Amino acid sequence: MKKQLAITHLPARLILLCAGLCIMALGVAFSIKAALGTSPISSFPYVTSYISGLSVGTTTIIINTFLVLIQIPILRSKYQWFQLLQLPAVILFGLMIDVCGILIQGIIYTNYFQQWILCLIGILLVGLGVSIEVTAGLVTTAGEGVVLAVCQVLPVRFSTMKIIFDVTLVCISIIVSLVFVGRLEGVREGTIATAVCVGFVTRQCQKPMKWFSRKCLA
Repeated sequence: MKKQLAITHLPARLILLCAGLCIMALGVAFSIKAALGTSPISSFPYVTSYISGLSVGTTTIIINTFLVLIQIPILRSKYQWFQLLQLPAVILFGLMIDVCGILIQGIIYTNYFQQWILCLIGILLVGLGVSIEVTAGLVTTAGEGVVLAVCQVLPVRFSTMKIIFDVTLVCISIIVSLVFVGRLEGVREGTIATAVCVGFVTRQCQKPMKWFSRKCLA
């Protein structure tokens, strides 16, 4: 039934997916602009961007492409090949991070309080974007895809594995940052706030999005 619904409303779902990814990318751009630390999933792309000189969008595409492809050996015969559709989503997401970064480059802040305002805007946008992306019901993000893949082969709950995954990414980002930069980059108090608050914002957004799904996608 879900596949039939997805096919029937494919154009609307594609529009929702693209909108969700663009809003998430804008949220990431705001979190980068705030300079209080990015979200856990964006922390490693940010650090590698800082070290390599590549844009955050480019490193996001590279790292998330790896996360998409690693799902194949994890699941092996259980792998569903339509999940490769995550790749176009990864490319759009990465490109939009750079585009949004350019769009908001004129925004400036002069104090710590204003940094937090930008950070909170980023949290709200990421949470809204995730909610819209989930409502689209097509493909997951690369990070969620890896977590779901591991949960299919190991007896572990999604929520537990998601925490492990996010903490691992943050720890890797911290280690790489300290080794190659000599100080923390991309991981600060804003990273903790994002990890704690994005899920809450997503749950609140799911209420109106469920109503929209029943009216427009059912």
